[in-house]
Parts: sequence; C-alpha cells; structure tokens
Amino acid sequence: MPESKLRVAVLADSDTRWKWGALTARRLVPDHQLTGYLLRGRATPTDRQLGEVGVGADRLTEVSCAEFLDGLVRERYDVVVLALVGGAVQAVLHGARALWPAPAARPVLVTGYVGVVYEKLADGLLLRHGADLVLANSRHDAERFRAVYEGVGADAGAVTETALPFLGGARYAPPAGAGAVAGAAAGSAHRVVFAVQPSVPEGRADRAYLLERAARHARLHPGREVLIKLRSRPGEHTTHLEEHPYQRLAQRLPGGLPPNCRLVYGNMGEVLDTADLLVTVSSTAALESLHRYVPTAVLTDLGIREALGNHHFLGSGCLASWDQLDAGLLPQGDPEWLRAQGVRPAGGDGAAGAAPDDSAGTAPDGSAGAAPDDAYAAARERVAALAAEERLPAPAPYYTLTTAPGYLPGILARHRLAPDGTPLPGAVRGTAGESRLRRRLRAHLRGAARGAYRHGVQRVAPVIRRLGEL
Repeated sequence: MPESKLRVAVLADSDTRWKWGALTARRLVPDHQLTGYLLRGRATPTDRQLGEVGVGADRLTEVSCAEFLDGLVRERYDVVVLALVGGAVQAVLHGARALWPAPAARPVLVTGYVGVVYEKLADGLLLRHGADLVLANSRHDAERFRAVYEGVGADAGAVTETALPFLGGARYAPPAGAGAVAGAAAGSAHRVVFAVQPSVPEGRADRAYLLERAARHARLHPGREVLIKLRSRPGEHTTHLEEHPYQRLAQRLPGGLPPNCRLVYGNMGEVLDTADLLVTVSSTAALESLHRYVPTAVLTDLGIREALGNHHFLGSGCLASWDQLDAGLLPQGDPEWLRAQGVRPAGGDGAAGAAPDDSAGTAPDGSAGAAPDDAYAAARERVAALAAEERLPAPAPYYTLTTAPGYLPGILARHRLAPDGTPLPGAVRGTAGESRLRRRLRAHLRGAARGAYRHGVQRVAPVIRRLGEL
C-alpha cells in the first residue's frame, strides 16, 4: 500500500507570514496534506489579501492560540509550521510543552523568519527557541542565530540554514536601449517598481517625500512606467501597522500622480515578472528581485539607519538615492554578498540577461528560474527523521519561569495561557450545538471590531497625535 501523506499544519498571523509558512511547508514536506490556521488578531488577513498571496490550503480556519492548542492533540499532525511573531511562537511552544511534558508522539515544530532580520535579533530569536527547527534564510543568518543561542548558554542545534521559500521566477532579461551610467547594467529601465512598506518609514513627512520622488522620477522619464507597489488597501493590516497609507498620501500630492505613475496591488512575483528596476527602503522584495538579477536600489535618501532596516544591505552594492536613479543608475548586487545572504547559489553570478540555467530548478509556483530547493535539503532530511521518530522530547524553550519570571507570564497571558502554558478559563470557546447563524454573527461582529480598530489606527490616531502637537 502507498505511504500516506504527512499531515502538516501552518499557523500564521498575517498575509506575508501565511505565504512564508505555506511555501516553507512545501519545501520541507513536498508531498503533504496542508491544513491552514490564521491566528485571530489585528493583522488577520482578509480574503483579498490571501487571494493576492496565491497560496492555498486543503482547509483554512481562523483560531485563537488556545483554540489551536486545543485541537493539536486531536488532529495528530506530523509537522507544524509556526509562521508567527516571536511572542506567539513562544506561547505555542509553552502550550505544546504543557500538552507533552514528557517524551511523546507529537508534531515536529518548525519556525523561522519571513524575510530580512534587522531588528530585535536577540529578543525574537529567544522567543523562538524551543522549536525543533529554527530556520535561517542564509548562511549569514545561521551564524548570527547560533551566536545568540550560544551566548546565553542555550542549545543552538535547532538552527538550520535554508533560504527564503518564495525565491524563484524567470531570470531578468534587460530591454534593449541606451547604456546606463557607470556601475549600472546595460540597457534602460522601462518599468520601475517602488515596493513600499507599511511602517518603513513611519512618519507621514518621510512617506510623502518618497512618494513625491517616485512621481518626480516618472516625470523626468516619461518613457518609463513607475508602479507604486502597495501591500494592502486602506482598512487592511499586515504584520506592521500603517498609519499613513500611500493611497491617501497620493490623493494629497500636489499635482497628483503623472499618467505614467500609478498605484498597483498584486502578487510581488507577478509584478517582478515585468520589472526593470526595483526600488525600496528595505523590503524583502529586494531579495526577490536580486535573486532574479533585476537591478535593485535600496534607498539612502532618509539615511542608512537601523530604524529603516536598510543597514542590512551594507556591502550589497544596491544602496542608492533617488537622485542617482534619476541620473540613470541601475544598481547590481555584489555576488559575494548575495551568496552570503542565500539569495543566489554559488556559481550563479552571470550577468543580468544571460541565458538562464534550466537545470537550476523551479519556484514553488512552477515558474522558471533558480529556486533554493538545494538549500532545503538538510532541513527536509531533518524533518523527515524527526517525523519518523516514535517519540520526541518535550519542547524546551529557553524562557521559563526561572530564566524570565518577569517576562514570560505576560507573553503567555496575551494569548490567554497560564504561566504553565495551559489555557486560562474560558480561553477555549465550546461551539458544540451552536447554530450556524450564531457562528456567522460572531464572525461578523469580530470582523466589525477589527475594522473599527484599523480605522482608529489609520484615521483617528493621526488626528489625535496632531492635536496633541498644537
């Protein structure tokens, strides 16, 4: 009889983390049955956001942390991917430890990061400690992760080097045209994509400045199309709060956007299919475009600062200002930096536009181009070995009531868990015998409350802040 597929669950708290979690599951367990869970909270993605991500599941359910843990024993998953912020990962790990306090048949617990790790390195890593695998997106990250764990005397054996699971797509072929300035790729950019971020930069003035510069670039180059690639529509949230959406800033832009500059939504991979230049402050989209050999600019207009995250790209060869881009610069990534960051494999340093290597593999969506499958070989082998074990030891997070008695209880309480990881009274709502109408009504009220919160963040909070400055 054929072997049954491994059962995999992904718990995610935003659209981008759902994308990372589901694609990571595909890389780790290619032949699997996937069940998706969305952690209920302010960043829970809408149906539109999930559709834009373009990664589905056999089943997708919205749950609280306590509800997810309540069903974990009953569902008997082989692998669980925790695509969450650090605090939520820590809550699930302690909840799992309460469920399996001794060696037992339990799922393999996997977690990691959705993109560039440029802030709260120690905090985020220690909150993820206790998972069976902590995935690092590059050799550089793996070395940093192990150093943090070893620095506090924690076991660093879970750190496993992989790559971003959504790297892929066709290799860039530049359009024919006039040569660019020194240090740039041959050819000229016909389509420029400015990949914006919800909270980088944070202030209204800085965001308005970047939008104005994108519009000015379009006016200076009427033969180019400038796309402002947005993450969410007003009223939607991603992992980070967006108090000043570019849609509203564009409405107030003096003179408006020129005809060859427009706001767009959509899957980033599809947008990059037609991009000749990717511009951003510090978005993970920069790594996606560099993987495809698309000229990529990481903006320095607002400085190179840890708060912006663009310091992560020091040595990348991509740091540039709008003035330099206006003058024709098309930055190319430094090959050694790209290899260290897991963006391109060794030997993959051909010039942009060179014929793609058909043997390099495919992306998760089946598109052509180099994909980081080999980077997942060790992780796949490790997951398979752990899943085959009859019993796994109890999860052992670094944070306990002994190591962090003033920190851990608050993290667990936010997810309605007691200090020992068990659900607080009333945290798991029984739905047996509840009518379908009542369930729909509760979902509707929950959605309305979430919408009111988002409206408060994007509309009311900025007004109150301005009034306080009078």
